[in-house]
Amino acid sequence: MSAYEWLTPSAEEYIGWDVDVLYGPWPRHHRDIGLAEVRDRLSRSPVAAALALSTRGPLFDDGEGNAETVRDLAGCPELLPVGTIDVRDALTAEDRLDELATAGVRFLRLFTIEQMAEPGFPGYRRVVSLALERGLTLLHDGDPRRYGPPLMGLGADVVFLDLHAYLLADFLLLAREEPGFRATTRMLSGPDSIERVVETVGPRHLVFGSRTPFMDISPQTLRLRYADISDDDRAAIATKNVEELLV
Repeated sequence: MSAYEWLTPSAEEYIGWDVDVLYGPWPRHHRDIGLAEVRDRLSRSPVAAALALSTRGPLFDDGEGNAETVRDLAGCPELLPVGTIDVRDALTAEDRLDELATAGVRFLRLFTIEQMAEPGFPGYRRVVSLALERGLTLLHDGDPRRYGPPLMGLGADVVFLDLHAYLLADFLLLAREEPGFRATTRMLSGPDSIERVVETVGPRHLVFGSRTPFMDISPQTLRLRYADISDDDRAAIATKNVEELLV
């Protein structure tokens, strides 16, 4: 037994799906963290499975990066591949999306911050339109207050990866009207952020995302463990909401 109970993972910390996992080099981080190390970190955590992406796609070449992700994760039963599109070269988006469809990829991650894409840019609009036509779920970075409104009324399934606790009220106003809008728990660090989402719009609007390996998993699993919500709500956030997207 651990000297401190909170250091021993409990059933309340079990995470069926982590939607925010990367591997490879990344700006602002001092080294390249490869797939083997990421898998090792996940294996020692309460996370059972994850949606993952090679950083080669958003940083260097989307086509080669997507191919690398699909190839690398073919031997990783606990990881599902996520694709990406370089929104700065949206003329190639249709070919990239067809390649992802052939590979059976169901999730598309947009890196608007790194690629300096505004919601009103023609390339961004084209990528989003093509992705939604193909029924892809968007994993979306950036401020939901800026990117959420243009996605409303489209029947889109969108997971916002960078929802901060300070922006929560605006996200809740969006989620009241959009059943397909979800956000990760990663930056909901307010003392009642998770509870506020559950009470206002229900647990289906939250999923777990850690940003492994660039952030530590344990504080986030503990936040969900100690949230003042029901076990059913916790299970929905940790597992069931992503499973619905996989049906």
